[in-house]
Amino acid sequence: MKRTQILAAATLAAMVVGSLPVLAQQTVKVGLIVPMTGQQASTGRQLEGGARAFQQQFGKTVAGVNVEIVVKDDTGVADVSKRLAQELVVNDKVSVLAGFGLTPIAMAVGPVATQAKVPAVIMTAATSIVVEQSPFFIRVGRTMPQMTFPIADWSAKNGIKTAVTLVSDYAPGIDAEKFFKQRFEESGGKVLDSLRAPLASPDFAPFLQRAKDLKPDALFLFVPSGQGATLMKQVIDRDFAGAKIRVIATGDVTDDDLLNDMGDSVLGMITSHDYSADHNSPENKVFVEAFKKANNNLRPNMMAVAGWDGMRVIYEALKKTNGDANGQKLVDAMKGQKWVSPRGPMEIDAATREAIPPMYIRKVEKKNGELYNVEFEDLGPIKDPTHK
Repeated sequence: MKRTQILAAATLAAMVVGSLPVLAQQTVKVGLIVPMTGQQASTGRQLEGGARAFQQQFGKTVAGVNVEIVVKDDTGVADVSKRLAQELVVNDKVSVLAGFGLTPIAMAVGPVATQAKVPAVIMTAATSIVVEQSPFFIRVGRTMPQMTFPIADWSAKNGIKTAVTLVSDYAPGIDAEKFFKQRFEESGGKVLDSLRAPLASPDFAPFLQRAKDLKPDALFLFVPSGQGATLMKQVIDRDFAGAKIRVIATGDVTDDDLLNDMGDSVLGMITSHDYSADHNSPENKVFVEAFKKANNNLRPNMMAVAGWDGMRVIYEALKKTNGDANGQKLVDAMKGQKWVSPRGPMEIDAATREAIPPMYIRKVEKKNGELYNVEFEDLGPIKDPTHK
């Protein structure tokens, strides 16, 4: 009897011990590195909000595993981002890194993702070369050429012969400047000057005055999401409209999160981008409602939809691997994914690991007492033209 009890107890103990590794694998952690404080705080709030809203809508379990989001505030500083990525991999045992509000941050994390063989989902950083920095990078956002080529094409087709560019002086801004000028001048236009404002604590006044003095047909703008309201206040103060200078931009400038704070002076402004909260589709209606419900009625912007789509890509990859969080298997399962996003048709290019989002030309209009980026030209999915 005693011998039977001892054997039974030993068998039970072996079963418990043997099951521990299985239990440990039941949670897949996603390390979300975003700026929650500092100049880019709105970016972090929107990215986290989109990711959380996705989980509230679709649950925290997929393919038999629990998915836990671990948020870290990098304050928008690349060195902090790299340290946090290392800590998330070593201490928190995350299976996926995600977020990255600025290009320098993504670039700093690249070596960590490569060495640890952990997928890193680029939700925001938009410089073309980012994904090339690590075989474990997957982009779900968009690149600057994808945004700037459409607005350059629209300008050339709509009577704009000369332009001045004003961008933030860091990699995506330089990309925006370069690719707008390239495309615009290929179409017969002329860029009279290319101006760059400092990314940190920007004062746009002297650059705007220089642009106005040159008397171009249009002023093309790019600043990262979160700085658009500051820039547009200074643009409006200098009365470019009165000088008959059109103001055009990528959609980062008329960020949905901040658009209503800019006032009616931005009515009629033309931008190009892959997402507007006003986008008319069943998928976007679900997304906007879910995001507002999860985030105290906050309006979602392009960062929020990238957070939502980023989580969707992670979930679908886990379905394909049957819950196996091996880094290479997850990356392979992310390549080539296709789905209908709140933005419209989306794809991850299997060869380049780049997002292929839809692009739209939009105009700021007032609807039901609020300002929106209203899409009036659907350009369909656009590949990054720098990746052949």
